[in-house]
Amino acid sequence: MDWVPLGRTGTMVTELPFGTWRFGRETDEGSVEIDETRAYELLDAYEAHGGRFIDTADMYGGGKSERWIGNWLADRDREDFVVASKIYWPTRDDPNGRGLGRKHLRRQVDAILDRLGTDYVDLLYVHRWDDETPVEEFMRTLDGFVDSGRVHHLGASTLWPNAWKVVRANAVADRRGYEPFTVVQPRYNLVNREIEGPFLEMCESEDLGVVPWSPLGEGFLTGKYDRDDVSNADSRAAEDDSFESKYLTDENFAVLDTLQEVASEVDATPAQVALAWLLHHDQVVGPIVGARTVDQLEENLGAVDVSLSDDQFERLAAAKSGPFPDIVDSPARGDR
Repeated sequence: MDWVPLGRTGTMVTELPFGTWRFGRETDEGSVEIDETRAYELLDAYEAHGGRFIDTADMYGGGKSERWIGNWLADRDREDFVVASKIYWPTRDDPNGRGLGRKHLRRQVDAILDRLGTDYVDLLYVHRWDDETPVEEFMRTLDGFVDSGRVHHLGASTLWPNAWKVVRANAVADRRGYEPFTVVQPRYNLVNREIEGPFLEMCESEDLGVVPWSPLGEGFLTGKYDRDDVSNADSRAAEDDSFESKYLTDENFAVLDTLQEVASEVDATPAQVALAWLLHHDQVVGPIVGARTVDQLEENLGAVDVSLSDDQFERLAAAKSGPFPDIVDSPARGDR
């Protein structure tokens, strides 16, 4: 797995971050999607394939994700890994137990570091925007974390379509001498293309690295769904009543047709090609991969070995109609 720059920062990361949002997550039926034993197996497999960029959040699994990552890191050299976490969601049942207010941020950064068993996180995202807290307040508080060494870099997650809010926050940071946002984490994949246009243009203008979540469209781009039989008991469709209306559409199946054609041409799986498309995108640092099993994870990590031609990249980009700008000057990161 190659090492690539984390946006315009001086930190290098492996090109496929590992997402841990399923760690300790309880379903509505009361089962746990990924338990502690399986979490360690997945982290072991990720490490064995050269992965060193781990993504979590304070609310994943009610804190279990961070705690299990911390336990796993305790047997390793912390300096070998880049760890990203996120902050915003409620953690206490009181008015100051959520958002980006100073009281909540300071309490939660301490809790994040305690669960991870580390003195610092490499990247801290604001998980959502907080319109009730002045930008100057939370940017100053976040800057204080960087000054103290508890956080190395700042990011903003899931902020589309509010590109202007990122610009405003970075303008405040520039004016006040605070640490700016240098990375964003939006949803982006071959069927969810809403960030193309103003958001990606903002990222280019602000020189922000893009680390997409849901690169496989909640599993749709793995190719396990069929037009004639959309039922799949072991799938997101069985868990989410809105999945069918969001993903199982004629327009998206047309994208899947093109994806499967290209996958056949390069002798790879649809999931690997969908990830490779993002890896070849010149604004993407690396898409966050997740998995329920080691086999799924290893398949996804195989995307780093998939090479796409200019024509294949363009065919995939053009597979979904919409008001998308031309994003294909040339495949990113050379001819991989």
